[in-house]
Amino acid sequence: MKGGYIAIVGKPNVGKSSLLNVLVQEKISSVSPKPQTTRFNLLGILNYEDAQFIFIDTPGIMKKVKDKLDEFSLSEIEKAIDDADVIVLLVEPKLPDEEDLRIIEILKNKNKPIVLAINKIDLVKDKRELLPIIENYSKLHEFKEIIPISVIYRDGIDILIESIRKFLPDLEGPYYEDDVITDKPLRVLVAEIIREKIYLLYKDEIPYATAVKVEEYIDPDEHPEQKRDKVYIRAVIYVERDSQKGIIIGENGKRIKELGTISRKEVERLIGKPVYLELWVKVKEHWRRNESFIRSLQSL
Repeated sequence: MKGGYIAIVGKPNVGKSSLLNVLVQEKISSVSPKPQTTRFNLLGILNYEDAQFIFIDTPGIMKKVKDKLDEFSLSEIEKAIDDADVIVLLVEPKLPDEEDLRIIEILKNKNKPIVLAINKIDLVKDKRELLPIIENYSKLHEFKEIIPISVIYRDGIDILIESIRKFLPDLEGPYYEDDVITDKPLRVLVAEIIREKIYLLYKDEIPYATAVKVEEYIDPDEHPEQKRDKVYIRAVIYVERDSQKGIIIGENGKRIKELGTISRKEVERLIGKPVYLELWVKVKEHWRRNESFIRSLQSL
């Protein structure tokens, strides 16, 4: 069988997380219109009888590193590229800019097969406009293939999968069981759902100053002695200042109640069970500079 790791890389907000969700046919990666929604690598696994694709959704490659969180995100990208058997470079249907050129230079030195996927072609009314874009990218690097896609309409996704398959190594057997779609525990996926909703509900810098950690997750099927009829989840939203805490909570708790409602509905869809979601907000000053805290967000 064929199989291996495929790193999905590119600038912030080009659709990497949306592509992962479409590829594995399950929403496991956070998506929002704001850049830098993804902070950590996330595996999504697509299984066929004769192949296993292990996609790695990565944070957007940023221009500047401002704090420990950015440093950690950058190290996640580097690790994904180093671990990958194939790299998918995702770009928008525009001529390459300085950031695209910088990313291509980084990838050139890795000596790995790179497939270029041009996303958001649904925004291009006259598809002939794609030709000079493809030509420009072709001159920058010998990409194994260049494939126009639209993640939102699933246009070109099957072609992309088959392209990647050509460059995967042979395996004696799969890395993961065929019912596994990600390597992340449910606690982390739940925290990512809550964080995604923060990005959608709150404006300006509030989302970037928040982190979410699930402190308690009790499934009644696993703990019948507790006599619960719903999955109990207690999650803490960390912010850096008291003023941000007030914004998250809102007047008379209105905003956090709205956040809890839309988050709970998505968590219930993910796990297929009724959920009681309890949200708390705590201040942790300068958490984005605290490497040990950042790493703890991805642990159980």
